Parts: sequence; structure tokens; C-alpha cells
Amino acid sequence: MSARLEVADIFRRHGEAYRQAHDGHLGRVERRVMSAIELCRTAELGGHVEGCRSCGAIRVAYNSCRNRHCPKCQGQACREWLAARQGELLPVPYFHVVFTLPAQIAAIAFQNKAAVYTILFKAAAETLRTIAADSKHLGAEIGLVGVLHSWGQNLHYHPHIHCIVPGGGLSPDGTRWISCKPGFFLPVRVLSRLFRRLFLEELRTAYEAGKLSFFGDLAELALPVVFRRRLGEARRLEWVVYAKPPFGGPEQVLAYLGRYTHRVAIANSRLVSMADGKIVFRWRDYQHGGKAKLMTLDVHEFIRRFLLHTLPDGFHRIRHYGFLANGHRAAKLDLCRRLLANALQDNIEPRVESTPAPLASAHRCPCCGGSMITLAIWRCGQAPPGPLWDDTS
Repeated sequence: MSARLEVADIFRRHGEAYRQAHDGHLGRVERRVMSAIELCRTAELGGHVEGCRSCGAIRVAYNSCRNRHCPKCQGQACREWLAARQGELLPVPYFHVVFTLPAQIAAIAFQNKAAVYTILFKAAAETLRTIAADSKHLGAEIGLVGVLHSWGQNLHYHPHIHCIVPGGGLSPDGTRWISCKPGFFLPVRVLSRLFRRLFLEELRTAYEAGKLSFFGDLAELALPVVFRRRLGEARRLEWVVYAKPPFGGPEQVLAYLGRYTHRVAIANSRLVSMADGKIVFRWRDYQHGGKAKLMTLDVHEFIRRFLLHTLPDGFHRIRHYGFLANGHRAAKLDLCRRLLANALQDNIEPRVESTPAPLASAHRCPCCGGSMITLAIWRCGQAPPGPLWDDTS
């Protein structure tokens, strides 16, 4: 069972009992995520029948739910996103900077996901851009990609932003590319202090505008005096911002991005077993050197932790800023490449594959490797055309 266990199996076996036990506390988004994962790649979502041109093999393929929380549906979405990003890479070192919220603020974020996640993105991006633009540090306009995660390895709630940043930027007058120091981007202590101030200012503004709500253990925060006290406590904490060593090159950046942009709370590959109402999964304890361990949770606790990380409808968990912002990305990247080429006295371009993409494995014959063609399609709610493959097999 361990090799084939999926989150979908857990939901199919225990999801209905979980819904009944938590009926009054389960939101619409969580219910929809559970249903989508349960139905993913089953006949109920429709599908198609494929046949091999070479050997005549027949294969039935069911449709994916395409829900962004589903562990099985992110592979293709990730490949398509990375293909679009490949031509946007610059021939410079890239840095990975992480902005994390302290537990006192994370609790507020959980009850106000859309509002606080938006503040988290804004504060992290503004922090990087402000410090980078300061002539005491880099003195340049930078670009960055921010990716929101809300989980740790043990599935507890841990909201943070991963920022992938080119190691340099455009001069204020747009005539030069300014590179950062080798192996060093920006001072993390300076980043941490500004991030804390910007975030708390935005959070206070949202509170005063009535954009935050509180319930349960946080109900007292609705009182202004209690909320101000919470902000004061958070202001005295050291907020965690850290920068990892730079990547070796654009290819490594793509590989790294692929591990972050479309990740869900837990991959199916980490699941070990489901038995006697318990779920066992692998995790790494980063407080003890990243040691690999096994964690056992009651199945309802596992489902609860998984659902902690659902995103509000329509919320974008990948965002671009600076010269990588959507409105002017193409023009700014073209300028960056020209300035980099001039600085190096060589026309350096990022490596882009010019050869045709190989046939996706999903469209290869599992028997001979030949190309598969679609023989029949059925939609959600329709009966599968069973006789078609029965007669040709």
C-alpha cells in the first residue's frame, strides 16, 4: 500500500466521516477541495480512450480535477509555467530569500487569509525593492518572483514567502546593469527590520479599515486595545528573514522554481501507510539538521492539517514584482539583456531550447513508446464508451 497511497485514497475512505464530524466548521473552499481530490482521475470527471498507432494498445485516461491543491494535478501545470519562464531568465546569479511570519501574526493570517496574504506579499516585495534601491546597498531596480507557502514539513500552519531574485538590477537611469557582490545579495538583518515595520503598518491599516475579523481564541483582538497590544508584542520579536546561497546558473533556477511554485502541502510520495485510523508520512525535522523522520497522525488530524493550507478563491500564490512585473516584463528584460551584453562585451543570451519538445510521457504508448491518438471522449456525468475498447482489445 505504501507505494500507491495517495491523499485521494485518504479522502475517499475517511472524507465523509470527517465532513460529518466537522460539519459546522468546514468551509465551502475546504469542501470543494476534498471533493475535487476524491474525484480526480476517476470516471466521474469524464475522460478519453487512447490507442497506439504502432502496436494497437488501448488505454483509458480519466480527466484530472485541475484543483491547485491536488497533489496529482500540479505536474503538468508546473511544466507549462516553467516553460513560459525559461525565456525570461537572465545570465546572472539568482538568490532565494524567505520571509516568515511569527506565530502571533500567523494566527491572525489564518483567520484572514486573503487580507493578510496580500499584506505579506506587498511587505516582502517592498522590502526587497526598497533596500535594493538604496545606494548604500545595491542602488538598483530589481525584479523578483514571490511564491506563497503556508506549511511546514509536519503540515502545521507556517505562512511564508519564497522570493527568487536575480543578483542585480537596473540603475536608476536605466543605462547600466548593477551586479550584486559575489555570493551576497542584501543584508538579512536590514531586510528583517524593514519587513517587520512595513507588515505591521499594513496590518494596522487593514484593521482600522475593518478588513480583519476575529473569532474563537482570537475574538478579543476585535478590541482595539488588545489588537494594539498584539502588534506591540510582535514589534519586539525578531522576524525571520533568511537568504540562501546563490544558484549556479539559469538551469538550476528553473529546477529550483519547479520545486516551489506548484508545490502542495504534502506530496503523495511522502505518504507511507494508512491503517487503523492512522496516517504515517515522511518529514524532515529542520530543527535537528533536517533529519528524516516518520510522523503518525490520526486520520482526522491529518485531514485537518492538510485543509489548513487551502487558499481563498481567486488568490494568486505566485506574483511578480519590479522589472519582472507583468505590465512591463518583456521590455524590461530586453533592456536587462542588452545592458548585460554591453557590460560583458558579448551578446549573452539565456539558453533557450530550440529543438522540438519531446513527446509528453502521458501521450506515449506504455507498451512500445509510440504515439497515442484519441479514439473516444466522454464528459463529466456521461457513461464511458466501454464497448469501444472491449471490441478492439
